[in-house]
Amino acid sequence: MELDRRSFLAGCGTFSIAACAGSPPSLRHASKDDLAADLRPTDNPKFVEWLKAFRSRARHAGISPATLDATLPNAGFVPGVITRDRTQIQTRRTLEEYLSIATSDERLAKGRAAFARHARTLAALEAKFGVDARIVTAIWGLESQYGEKRGQVPVISSTATLAFDGRRAEFYETQLLAALRILDRGDTTLSQLTGSWAGAMGHTQFIPTSYQSYAVDFTGDGRRDIWSDDPTDALASTANYLARNGWRPGLKWGAEAGAGGPPGRAIQPQSGGVRFTVTHNFNVIKTYNNSDFYAIGVGHLADRIGGADPLNGTFPPDENDLTKDDRIAIQRGLDARGYDIGTIDGVIGTKTKTAISDFQRRRGLPVTGTATAEVLAALR
Repeated sequence: MELDRRSFLAGCGTFSIAACAGSPPSLRHASKDDLAADLRPTDNPKFVEWLKAFRSRARHAGISPATLDATLPNAGFVPGVITRDRTQIQTRRTLEEYLSIATSDERLAKGRAAFARHARTLAALEAKFGVDARIVTAIWGLESQYGEKRGQVPVISSTATLAFDGRRAEFYETQLLAALRILDRGDTTLSQLTGSWAGAMGHTQFIPTSYQSYAVDFTGDGRRDIWSDDPTDALASTANYLARNGWRPGLKWGAEAGAGGPPGRAIQPQSGGVRFTVTHNFNVIKTYNNSDFYAIGVGHLADRIGGADPLNGTFPPDENDLTKDDRIAIQRGLDARGYDIGTIDGVIGTKTKTAISDFQRRRGLPVTGTATAEVLAALR
């Protein structure tokens, strides 16, 4: 794994899906008008002074005067990226919860549709790079919901703000310089150079240094365009990334233990839960995101996109002695009473907790926002 991507993921939370995404979920690609107010560049005199000092370092690093003249005067301080960088909440989900999100009915349906829609391109990528096209599609699905959540924060402004802030100054100044080189090369324009609040870009959320190392012009138009609505270059870049990190063609990532998968090492990421047998290619997926949960999520989503069945094994009850079916029953009960709980998937997120709290309050129960057997009984 390259050090810069490991550093980036350490700051964004490797267990989360689209952890550093900057745009809200939607059925379309979000516009800059959808950005939260604190993610829009603003004036900051100290930041302007920092940019003046940075300019000399950028010239020394080989960035052209023309690119610096076009970008730095238009860069703005983005307060929201500092807030998010300093106050990230690392939600510790179980593997069962993670897979419920990673292979939700919606993500699976969209993945199968995307795989069919881009079948010719994906087949060409597999032939060129030797990487399973379903794995590439699954990474696309987890990183940006198949392009719906690419992020619209200006990358020059976000990386400059994080470099100026100083918590990880060297890392983000390196990302800023890499982003400027993208513009120097002409791969995209300043207005199109957008991404997550942390600088991850395009359909498969490359950071600028990963882009420099692995991005591919597969369309042949002279630009390595991972930002456009056409995902071809982004998907090719991801396939290239995996290939160059050691992907072995024809080898499955792994499988649920006892399901007839390839030989490999045994893992059980959640105590008492499903066991898996994983191969070398499982480790290659982890170079993209160094998390067993992520690699299993990618592998299982890829299998499901290809028509495989859900896992056969079961997971133990949660800390409140509820099974996934129990949690789904709570969500359905709340949904039937008019509460907005988001997706009914057995994962107790913010909306479900808020709904539980209101339900408990109305029923005269202790208000905890926690899914419990008491709440389940009250809803039945």
